[in-house]
Amino acid sequence: MTKTVKLLSLCFILSTGQLFAQNINRNNFFKDSIDAYINRALTNWRIPGAAVCIVKDGRIILMKGYGVKELGLNNKVDPNTLFMIGSNTKAFTATALAMLEAEHKLSLDDKVTKYIPSFKLNDKLAGDDARIRDLLCHRLGFQTFQGDFTYWTSNLSRQEVIEKMAHVKAVYPFRAKWGYTNAAFLTAGEVITRVTDRSWESFVKDRIFAPLGMGSTLALSKDFPMVINKAAPHTIADGRLIAIPFCQIDNLAPAASMSSSVNDMSKWAMAQLDNGKVGPRQVIAADAISATRQPQDIVGDVHHINGWSSVQLYGLGFFLQDYAGHRMVMHDGAVNGYLSSVTLIPDLRLGIIVLTNNDQNALYDALRWEITDAYLKMPYRDYSDTFLARFKNNNAVEQLKDKKLRDSVALNLRPALSLSAYAGQYFSDLYGNMTIEQGGENNDLQMRFEHHPKMYAHLQSIGNNRFYVTFSDPEFGRAVFPFTVQNGRVTSVRVKVDDEIEYTPYDFKKVK
Repeated sequence: MTKTVKLLSLCFILSTGQLFAQNINRNNFFKDSIDAYINRALTNWRIPGAAVCIVKDGRIILMKGYGVKELGLNNKVDPNTLFMIGSNTKAFTATALAMLEAEHKLSLDDKVTKYIPSFKLNDKLAGDDARIRDLLCHRLGFQTFQGDFTYWTSNLSRQEVIEKMAHVKAVYPFRAKWGYTNAAFLTAGEVITRVTDRSWESFVKDRIFAPLGMGSTLALSKDFPMVINKAAPHTIADGRLIAIPFCQIDNLAPAASMSSSVNDMSKWAMAQLDNGKVGPRQVIAADAISATRQPQDIVGDVHHINGWSSVQLYGLGFFLQDYAGHRMVMHDGAVNGYLSSVTLIPDLRLGIIVLTNNDQNALYDALRWEITDAYLKMPYRDYSDTFLARFKNNNAVEQLKDKKLRDSVALNLRPALSLSAYAGQYFSDLYGNMTIEQGGENNDLQMRFEHHPKMYAHLQSIGNNRFYVTFSDPEFGRAVFPFTVQNGRVTSVRVKVDDEIEYTPYDFKKVK
């Protein structure tokens, strides 16, 4: 997602943070200061609404909504307001499979092809040997987000996404390196279907949502727009905070499609912190809880602003790291218009849930550390303002780059060939078909994609067979697309979407 928040004075940010810090009492942070902290942060981050929950020792310490559900409307967020939780869905999928293993209905070390015989990867040996565990800990060899441009908000079915995975040319050798893979969790969800003869969404609803009392939580994104008490999605485009359409991502449902409230998520957190129990009932097998928290992969080093460093690991649907001598079990969730975090510190019996409805903020992360530090009686560091200063600095850099490109467009640089030479039909082995045509008010080029029929990209020449490209959906960002020309004819174009969708570029060959 292109981040274009207006830059404010760094001195102002730091000075206001220091003044606010004088009013923070670590011993009474949750009673005296947290509301002011969050409300101030919502303004600074330009977040319409948020919901926050803290659970400790089986009790609710804080459960509250802040701000509004939609920009410009006076509809306040409450503890039952639904937000999309994105990749916090993954822990439910991993837990569901661990429950089936605890019931001896499968082994997490079973081959994927045992349940999905048609499953293939570009590397045949990797596809033949991939295990359910590999799907749940992101070690298929893919680069993080690889393939997601093809899948994300596309019209592909779940089965078609799984089939497309065979066309992804993995960047790394199989099991050699961690790479976050949404389609792998979709495939894991399909294993649940093959084992239980019921859909992934039906299984998690009946086996997890219902017994935990998560009566408002939805498994599928298609059901979310019909809910009355929901937060609308927002992003920042061209420096403006705007509401955006609800995204449809049920083709990746087991990876990212759930929506929930802090009320419902508190029940998930408390069951997790009580080894799967709700009161005296063992709703989730303790062995299943334990299985998801066993380290499987090294993600990389983590450096905290207090100077501490640790290694981040990945279990099954959860990130793991040590902090101040405590094991943290956590995950973030990003989906168009929303960011969320779920944090568990089992030995403290502490759970922190943060839901927000602007996809360009780090408050969801800042609150994780602010609340954790308060419980550990560590010095106040004002994570929100520190993260905000970095965020705005990065945005200033990106804005400058984008301005230079727009200045190049304003020069009306002629392309090396006539615009009609770039028009035509293109094909990517992974994505499929793409078409470039002339049209619009200035007879510019427009790029349209087979699997994203509601989206287009606007191309403007910046010379030398290069075009400045703006996607109609701001989530896909802006970029420069270079065309390859041989013997005076266009042969291909390199397409790149925003890094928040996918890092890997696509080479589309011109076929007509």
